[in-house]
Amino acid sequence: QVQIAESGGGVVRPGGSQRLSCVASGSIDSIYAMGWYRQAPGRQRDSVASISNAGITNYVESVQGRFTISRDIDKNTVYLQMNSLKPEDTAVYYCYFHLVLSGSLQYTEHWGHGIQVTVSS
Repeated sequence: QVQIAESGGGVVRPGGSQRLSCVASGSIDSIYAMGWYRQAPGRQRDSVASISNAGITNYVESVQGRFTISRDIDKNTVYLQMNSLKPEDTAVYYCYFHLVLSGSLQYTEHWGHGIQVTVSS
């Protein structure tokens, strides 16, 4: 019922920038929150950034000032602009949506399949 498609990612040099995009499509009534997690090799999946339906953003301390989360409500799309990238930012990045499906009254959570970001010289 909901399809999640991520784009962006790849290899970037330290200090470089990259932009991730994630779009949700399908029988969506409304979206309440969007965000990004990441998982580095051998580590758990951790939150990176989120944005609420009111536009309130939150970031993990390690990316504050370097990453910016934004959204396009009309396109059901969330973005993650990553600047001043560091090798420790290397991970698989996952987007998520908290949304209500058409004809439903409940929130459901939907995840992307993940996209690799590698920061290396």
